[in-house]
Parts: sequence; structure tokens; C-alpha cells
Amino acid sequence: MATLTTPTTGTTVPPGLFRFGRASGIAAGALIGVPGAIEGFTGETAPTSTLVGVSPALAFPFLIALYLRHAHPRDRFALTAFATNLIGLGLFGASAFTLNLALFHLPQPALQTLLEGPTRPALFASAALFAVGSVLFGAFLIRSRTAPTAASWLYTGAFPLFALLAPLPDSPLTSALHAVVGTTVVWLSLDLGRHRSAPAA
Repeated sequence: MATLTTPTTGTTVPPGLFRFGRASGIAAGALIGVPGAIEGFTGETAPTSTLVGVSPALAFPFLIALYLRHAHPRDRFALTAFATNLIGLGLFGASAFTLNLALFHLPQPALQTLLEGPTRPALFASAALFAVGSVLFGAFLIRSRTAPTAASWLYTGAFPLFALLAPLPDSPLTSALHAVVGTTVVWLSLDLGRHRSAPAA
């Protein structure tokens, strides 16, 4: 199978990986930002909740492509940040899927009973790990000096806040964060198609 070497990392990858990561990131960002912004006016609905719930699954190819595009092969901090963010995304994405496609449809008394058990601590723990991973990965993007600076800072600041507020009831702040996070993901996804010089080790 044909491969290519990225101009930033020197890593050999399948030629379609960045295109796939770019497309999936744009889709993930849209599914986070647009329904979140709509909920600022309508409140949470079954359609918007469903779209937000499936968005993390599309973020995995985006995150992998983003790491390969901007990481230096010998940068151990970048690998640690990526691994933490990837595992956190898996747990947080599973929590988002559960909250938006399952728990959303439960009657309020049943939901409160469920959250009195281990469910609430598990949701907060997954959000906390994703928040830590987002800070680390955002710091890696800032250090790389090859990703858009403003988007990298937004990733570092908005994503952890978004994760930690996710298990709480919806509010205008959470709707605004959905829009900011979605915009950041789309921004970084569009940038995957650009060629930049390699960062220092």
C-alpha cells in the first residue's frame, strides 16, 4: 500500500489518514457546536442530544491525525499528552454517549436514583481525565509552533472546562462552550491540510 512521509513529523502514514482525520474532525466539530448553539435557544432536545452524543466517536481520527501532523518523533511529552488525551476522550466519549442517548430519556426520579450510585463519580472521573489530557495536548500544540496559536490556546482552556461542566445541568455557559469547542475542532481540522515546517525536538 502506498504511504507518505509527513512534512512535520517525518512519520510514514497512509496517504488518506490526514484527509480522513480532517473530514471526521469537521464533522465532529459541527455535531458539537451546532446542536450546542441551538440548545442555547431551545434547551436540550432529543435530536440535539443525539447529535452531541455521537460526536466524540468522530473525534478519534481527528485527534490521531492532529498528533501525527504536529508531533516530533522524539518528543516524549507529545506522546504522553496524546496518550492521556486519547484515553480520556474514550472514557469521556462513552460518558457523553450514555448521558445524551440513554440517561436523557430516563424519568427524572429514575435518573436521580441512578446518579446516587457509582454513576456520578464515574462520569466526573472520565471528565477529569479528559480535562487533564486536553490541557497536556493543548500544551503540546502550543509548544509545537506548527498548529494555529489561537486554536491551540482554545483547546487548552475551553476543552477542560467543557469536560468538567458536561455532567452538570445544561446552561447558557455549556451551550456557549459547545459552540467554542466545535469551532476549535473545525479550525484545527481545516489546518490539517496545510504544510508547515518541522518543529524542534
